[in-house]
Amino acid sequence: MHPARSTLRGAVSTATVTLLALAVGCSPQPEEKAAGTSSPASCAKGELATETAGKLTVATDEPAYEPWFKDGRPASGEGFESAVAYAVAKQLGYDKGDVVWRTVPFNKAFAPGEKTFDLDINQVSISDERRKAVDFSSGYYDVRQAVVALKGSGAARAKSIADLKDVKLGAQVGTTSLNYIDDVVKPAEEPAAYAKNDQAKSALRNGQVDAIVVDLPTAFYITAAEVTDARIVGQFENRGGAPEQFGLVLDKGSALTSCVTDAVDALREDGSLAAIEKQWLSDAVDAPVLK
Repeated sequence: MHPARSTLRGAVSTATVTLLALAVGCSPQPEEKAAGTSSPASCAKGELATETAGKLTVATDEPAYEPWFKDGRPASGEGFESAVAYAVAKQLGYDKGDVVWRTVPFNKAFAPGEKTFDLDINQVSISDERRKAVDFSSGYYDVRQAVVALKGSGAARAKSIADLKDVKLGAQVGTTSLNYIDDVVKPAEEPAAYAKNDQAKSALRNGQVDAIVVDLPTAFYITAAEVTDARIVGQFENRGGAPEQFGLVLDKGSALTSCVTDAVDALREDGSLAAIEKQWLSDAVDAPVLK
């Protein structure tokens, strides 16, 4: 982002917050949709403070994996997350030609610091820890984590979390997949952490790890198309009763957060998210639950 524009945005944001505080400081406040965010006067396309005027800049990692994106092409509109991104854009008033895609590494998307995108979509799970650095929309997909192992291996015969204690596990760094290994399985051997899912899959193929943990739809795709001599061992239950959800990532305090959240909520309420999920993730329906 251009320094001058960044300074102007900060000044406008500060002034807006000050005026709002004077206007409503003593009155009861409604519950905010996203704590720490400011709301624009309107969610109309021409009034949104986007990275580039008249455009919506959407980021994701590279490579862009299936079933989230088709053939590694985020701009195609094919694949679950590509379709969701364009549906959100349309809800905000942006045509397909108004959407600009940008490559941002997974971990950088939710790291502290000013962002080079309006929103990021890359299977990023919403968490309180990540909310310290970025904003999230409401969840666009409820997800579970799953274990993948080579057929015929000892890991593939696991029926419970206890059976995984002595298994060499791996996952992409910075993911909830890795968190599940550390916090739920608590294996005897330290898990292997990889910069990319591709590296984790290669480690599985080469026997460097006994099993890997990924989200369930990715697990189905891996076993069906990428590592066909692997199988899904099982999936983990949600922790704490609430489902793990993927959310769109925005800059901390972004004026777009409430509008993007409204767009996601509208797509959930009218059945659009369910229809997109049915089209692109219909195969990822079930797997044994590891307890």
